[in-house]
Amino acid sequence: MQVLDGSEEYRPPQVPSVDEVAAKERASRLATRSIKTDAKVEGLKMLIRMLDLTTLEGADTPGKVRSLCQKARTPDPDRDYPSVGAVCVYPPMVSVAREQLAGTDVKVASVASYFPSAQAALDERVEEVQRVRKAGADEIDVVMNRNAFLSGEYAQVHRELSRLADASGEAHLKVILETGELETYDRVRLASQIAIDAGADFIKTSTGKVKPTATMPVTLVMLEAIRDHHLKTGQKVGMKPAGGIRKAKPALRYLVMVKETLGDEWLTPALFRIGASSLLNDLLLQLEKERHGRYYSKRYLSLG
Repeated sequence: MQVLDGSEEYRPPQVPSVDEVAAKERASRLATRSIKTDAKVEGLKMLIRMLDLTTLEGADTPGKVRSLCQKARTPDPDRDYPSVGAVCVYPPMVSVAREQLAGTDVKVASVASYFPSAQAALDERVEEVQRVRKAGADEIDVVMNRNAFLSGEYAQVHRELSRLADASGEAHLKVILETGELETYDRVRLASQIAIDAGADFIKTSTGKVKPTATMPVTLVMLEAIRDHHLKTGQKVGMKPAGGIRKAKPALRYLVMVKETLGDEWLTPALFRIGASSLLNDLLLQLEKERHGRYYSKRYLSLG
């Protein structure tokens, strides 16, 4: 992270150019790895602990959020499976989630900074981050100003994210790059480093509102930015692919990619999350298949 004295202007980092073909080939190779038997069961349970269950709809109600929190705490009432990593909601629902998750290890996360567009004055975005922090959010997901980034205003992007990081206080800050709008891997790599320099605790692929969302090659580029930053500074930054990861098999491939790029130290909810609420039911179905050799019906799973 560049340490500025208040008068210095942020200088965009020199990041290596990304070989797009090589990134896609490596991600493709990692996707062929097979995880069997006991290792698969442990991987499925690990993924449950790394999930951010999310509801970000205009029709969200306190009742819906309470139901989601109950599933986050106890994914399957008949099995001793772990709780998920976090429940992510809009700012007005933070207090509801806080109450429902009190006394558990499940974190309360909230989107902020005028998600998903970030199209508001900086002071307004900062105020929203402060508000959700004071409401009790443990984690705050903010969106990078893509207009400024795509216009080459990298110092502005860094300055804005630094303000949001300061406003988040002790809460963990996840910076969403919205990689589907960045168009090139080189831009993804540069945006990753700027977010890290600005104080991000996590970097995150997507809001889930723009296609494409998370992909393995883009996630690999972001993981390599985290790896190189750690080798240079010793600082550990977390990673969160979000959107489009709905099945257990591809989710397990993301774990393989994290392990081979960053090592076992990152295989923890403190440093790796997946934003994919619909994934939980498939993880539960796969665990039952490993237990009994057959699937049980989806009708026994809650829709939350």
